[in-house]
Amino acid sequence: MKEGFFEDRGIYYRTNDFRPDQETIVFVHGLSGSSSSWFPYEKKFGDDYNILTFDLRGHGKSLKPKRYEDYEIKKMSEDLVELLDYLKIRRFIMVSHSLASLIALEFLTHHMDRVSSAVFLSPSYHPRARTVATLTDHLLRLSRYLAVFPYTKGPTGHVDYTRYPNSSDWDVLRTIADVRNTSLRVYLFCSEQALRVNYENLIPQINIPVLLIHGEKDTIFPFANSIAMHKKIKGSVLKLLPHADHIIVINYFDEVSKHLNQFLKTR
Repeated sequence: MKEGFFEDRGIYYRTNDFRPDQETIVFVHGLSGSSSSWFPYEKKFGDDYNILTFDLRGHGKSLKPKRYEDYEIKKMSEDLVELLDYLKIRRFIMVSHSLASLIALEFLTHHMDRVSSAVFLSPSYHPRARTVATLTDHLLRLSRYLAVFPYTKGPTGHVDYTRYPNSSDWDVLRTIADVRNTSLRVYLFCSEQALRVNYENLIPQINIPVLLIHGEKDTIFPFANSIAMHKKIKGSVLKLLPHADHIIVINYFDEVSKHLNQFLKTR
């Protein structure tokens, strides 16, 4: 994999050697993560597909804007649009996890013609619908006052997730490593911005092949989200993992990659 940095948007990215005869998969990571969560998938799928992974704004080796408004889901989607244009990727398969499912849905709202298939891992389409989200919303609003404090927007690095095998949704050590890498400011800003969007009306309009994979033990985005999306997206495929939590990208690589590979071969 080759590293790159898209100066116009301050976005770090990784690609393999693109071949014109292969489809492209774009992997989009979740909140407080980075492209390092996709390292095993780069190796698994890199021989048969062109691969693009990248760090969301505020994450990993991408720049970290200062303002709360800079972390709108719409702006994260726009980063992807411009990165794709920069790399001359017209059409692709999108794989998104957690928070990135909202970015994927925002992208589909305006550019569905560019996505040949979509894979949603532990998704949500309206995070604020949960009672607990409504209760935490008022607390997250206080995070906006962090913008008045000094701040360095430079990139950090990548978390080595092999150090946190089988970590739970609320694993303290992994969460500390993630938040330290992302910064508390970015973590809270992104969390609140996620509560500002609702793509419920878009779901029935999705007319491309879709795979949904969700852990039944997910305590962050309940698997009911995937069931609801499956019912509303014609022809979608749903895979529920009975013993899996929210961190399926890292903890359940074998199962996720198996279902992803089957879906890509049989669409």
